Amino acid sequence: MLSGEAPSQPFAPCPLRLGFYGVVPSSDWMKRLLDLGVKTLQLRFKGEAPEAERQVAQAVKAAQGYQARLFINDHWQAALHHGAYGVHLGQEDLLNADLEQLSLSGIRLGLSSHGLFEQTRALSLRPSYIAFGAIFATPTKAMPTAPQGLARLKAFCQRAGNTPTVAIGGIDFTNAEAVLAQGPGSLAVVRAVTESAYLDADVHRWLALCGG
Repeated sequence: MLSGEAPSQPFAPCPLRLGFYGVVPSSDWMKRLLDLGVKTLQLRFKGEAPEAERQVAQAVKAAQGYQARLFINDHWQAALHHGAYGVHLGQEDLLNADLEQLSLSGIRLGLSSHGLFEQTRALSLRPSYIAFGAIFATPTKAMPTAPQGLARLKAFCQRAGNTPTVAIGGIDFTNAEAVLAQGPGSLAVVRAVTESAYLDADVHRWLALCGG
């Protein structure tokens, strides 16, 4: 059912507080974070399909060995095939994903939202969690909207009800406590991990800050 319409049942739940959420570009990066105790991760691999399949297979196998929650960005068919914990989709990807098949499989679904209107759309699909951002300016990817800021993040968290929330975009140690004060259940970071000069120490600091 490639319609983008809400599936017949809600997606499988995930914890209300996912804690520290590392977003990494490869299975090798993911293994490094697993070794450091990270329990929620996203594989955001941007290569071609054959290599993406291999990356997903390796990442899922590794995450299962650590009993970690691994979400696969975009490659939902590979995620289903290899038994990933979840998938993460942008709203522009919804028309190309079989939401009914995904929901019936028991896999978790995370959705991006770049404003309160997109949050409303995401909530109608009853996903496992919704990510909101970019909270601050970030060079990691081209964003369709201006940074959302802390006030909108607070409104987003209040409107989410019982749906788990993830804040993402430009989050680092200088602003993380202010972000957490708005109520998200998780902080997702990319550059704060992949560009870290002191990865071990920084990851342990993130885990302590986010409660795991």
